[in-house]
Amino acid sequence: MRSSGRNSRGSGSGGKNYRGAGNRRDEQQQRAGRPRPEERRYDVGDGPKAGPKAGPKGGGPKAGPRGGPKAGSQGGGPRGGSQGGGPRTGGPDAGGPKAGGGRGRKPGPARPREYEAQIEERNRARHDKPRVKLPKTFGEQEGERLQKVLARAGMGSRRACEDLIDQARVEVNGKIVTEQGMRVDPEKDEIKVDGLTVATQSYLFFALNKPAGVVSTMEDPDGRQCLGDYVTNRETRLFHVGRLDTETEGIILLTNHGELAHRLTHPRYGVQKTYLAAIQGPLPRDLGKQLKSGIQLEDGYARADHFRVVQNTGKNYLVEVSLHEGRKHIVRRMLAEAGFPVDKLVRTAFGPIALGDQKSGWLRRLTNTEVGMLMREVDL
Repeated sequence: MRSSGRNSRGSGSGGKNYRGAGNRRDEQQQRAGRPRPEERRYDVGDGPKAGPKAGPKGGGPKAGPRGGPKAGSQGGGPRGGSQGGGPRTGGPDAGGPKAGGGRGRKPGPARPREYEAQIEERNRARHDKPRVKLPKTFGEQEGERLQKVLARAGMGSRRACEDLIDQARVEVNGKIVTEQGMRVDPEKDEIKVDGLTVATQSYLFFALNKPAGVVSTMEDPDGRQCLGDYVTNRETRLFHVGRLDTETEGIILLTNHGELAHRLTHPRYGVQKTYLAAIQGPLPRDLGKQLKSGIQLEDGYARADHFRVVQNTGKNYLVEVSLHEGRKHIVRRMLAEAGFPVDKLVRTAFGPIALGDQKSGWLRRLTNTEVGMLMREVDL
């Protein structure tokens, strides 16, 4: 009995000493300014999460790092609040640092909305400033760079156009350009490459292989097929250069360049047209001489510039006639007056523009070289 009492007192003393050692360790940590591990908290500012937060067991606000041990029904136990139901001390009203509900880095103080609005306004003003128009360099001409104008006119890439300038093949207003970067006005300056005028303006030039039965007009009040049916999708109004008989096939030019169209059809410039005519023979040897010397028609003499037999199959002859006149039915009337009515007539060339292998009814845009040759033909 005595030994058992000593054991019980010893065990009780040992338990008391254990609790005392634990309390002393807690007191040493508090004196050192460090909270116990279960009481460590972090400040997160003055946000809405800084208020009291109910604990899962005690029901009171969580204690701050310096608010002392959590109080419960059992006194100084570290987890006393879990059984006694009393509020935990050291909340935001206990004088210590305000408790936060989360962990993380401590953010800086919130900026006022007015200050944020001012920053946004400054950023917008910085990017919305109107472009400052800098003064032009002394001696700099207005207009576009020459190589850019040439490239847009279809002479090649800008690099290729710069090579044309380096090779002294480009003229502006009659003077050869030898330096890069020259500025020109496409609407006023005359630009030539290898002696041919470059159509830099907003002009369009087309060649149509007119089929037989198509009327040479842009609109026909009788509803017949006409030239306008082939260019209905063009934004710019085009008009035809000269005419072809309804039954005559071949090349006819369409453009919106009024001066060029006028000169191409004016007798003063004498632009030559070439035709192929199918007639029945036999042909006399001097037929070409008769046509060149002149055939008397009801409206005066008509002369051919050139005549030759292209093909002969029995009595069927295919002859070529070239002339610079543009009177109505001129080729048909000349051959008929000479005694050889025309069965079929095709115009194969208008000045330097040849029909080639262009199919009947096809419309193609003239190249810049072809436009230059046409302009040179009429001194433009």
